[in-house]
Amino acid sequence: MVYKKQTISSHEKYIKRCLELALLGRGNVSPNPMVGAVIVYNHTIIGEGYHMRFGGAHAEVNAINAVKDKSLLQKSIIYVSLEPCSHHGKTPPCADLIIKSKIPHVVIASMDSNAVVCGNGINKLKIAGIRVEVGILEEEAKTLNVAFNLFQTKKRPHIILKWAESADGFIDTLRDTKHGNAAQISNSISSLWVHKMRSETDAILVGRNTVNVDNPSLTTRKWFGKNPLRVIIDSNLTTKRNRHVFNGEEPTLIFNVKENRIQNNLEWIKLDSSKDLLPQLLTELHFRKIQSLLVEGGAFTTQQFIDNSLFDKCVIIKSEMELKKGVKAPQIDSSNFKTLKINNDQLFYYG
Repeated sequence: MVYKKQTISSHEKYIKRCLELALLGRGNVSPNPMVGAVIVYNHTIIGEGYHMRFGGAHAEVNAINAVKDKSLLQKSIIYVSLEPCSHHGKTPPCADLIIKSKIPHVVIASMDSNAVVCGNGINKLKIAGIRVEVGILEEEAKTLNVAFNLFQTKKRPHIILKWAESADGFIDTLRDTKHGNAAQISNSISSLWVHKMRSETDAILVGRNTVNVDNPSLTTRKWFGKNPLRVIIDSNLTTKRNRHVFNGEEPTLIFNVKENRIQNNLEWIKLDSSKDLLPQLLTELHFRKIQSLLVEGGAFTTQQFIDNSLFDKCVIIKSEMELKKGVKAPQIDSSNFKTLKINNDQLFYYG
């Protein structure tokens, strides 16, 4: 086999396309990673695909199936944003399909951080005599699957903290469960952005007081997409049962120190009160294959995550309005945050 010389720049071009395709699976493939694949013959893309949903065909399968003339596979290069899998899961190994298809050259952006796969897919391809190149746009590929990679290495979900605060540092007025509505700090555009973020996250977490006072639904009702798993911290089970999170319409976990119980879509999970609660909660979510967790409050709950350095990204919607008094926003060093202006709101994000 004589290979036409491929420059690094051409490799990057096709890997970039793989990353673009992979992004199309965001919010639908967890706990699997997002993956895109492109098949190139004589500098022309003849097939491409991505992992569309968990349990469905992987990117390599969809790309190979998209090639009309299968005889060209023996003279082509397949570009993949992540190392092809080498084990039987919900689908057969992609490395085996590449070998069976007699594709002679594989270019991979990043190795798989899952210990079951890591390096094994590459080794299987090499043993079969396939030319393998790894590390093209590797950092971009790792960033794409930051939640998946952290889940594999730190054995906990990727944690995003999010809250909205006034210009003078309050997240709400002082209210109880009977009087007053929540202060409207964020505008309609940033609210849509938050619901989009929810649709791309596996689970959303709030504390007892937020449930009692705000009565949130914790859904993606303002954006197309799946609703995240609802997670409530209610140590002593004092949350009012007439709140939306107990309507049974969405799976909901209630972490507490009192009892274990299941009722339809609601599950109460007992934690050990003699130990720190957050690490136990995160271990349980990892066991349940929750890769990403959006923490939306309230102030006390969010501050616990900050104080214990249990977060990977922070999003603050900061308004120009002033409340003068109320519930103080969580305290965090935002000196290195990047800023994005959205109407009268500013999004400060930490990554």
